[in-house]
Amino acid sequence: MKKLTHTDTYGKASMVDIGAKIIQQRVARACGHIRLDKETIRLVNENVMKKGDVLSVAQIAGISAAKNTANLIPLCHNIVLENVKVELSGTDDGIRAESEVWCTGKTGVEMEALTAVSVALLTVYDMCKAVDKNMVIDEVRLIEKLKL
Repeated sequence: MKKLTHTDTYGKASMVDIGAKIIQQRVARACGHIRLDKETIRLVNENVMKKGDVLSVAQIAGISAAKNTANLIPLCHNIVLENVKVELSGTDDGIRAESEVWCTGKTGVEMEALTAVSVALLTVYDMCKAVDKNMVIDEVRLIEKLKL
């Protein structure tokens, strides 16, 4: 069995020591989806939700979340991000979110990419919850993680 990277010799949680790792350019992409009722999709597309522009607010929330990942997930390292992109687009049954996060550092940015997508979709949920009680967030996953 492969040794877990976030536990010490006693099985207690610990942050991974990245001191000896080399600095590399890193990128990660993630995606996710939220299923919405047809009427909710219409309201979002026509930008008439009471809370405002759902897609723009969710995009900004996702970017902000990526920048704050280390504050949300205890064993993540603080990383200086060079670029965060979050895009939301309509699908036949809801909204798809995609993120791309870049840094030059000693550890990857997959948690930042996943956090960006998750919070963007949670923001859609929050902004639409008054009109849609059937929303489901699904398919949140890492698309790719690269060292360049």
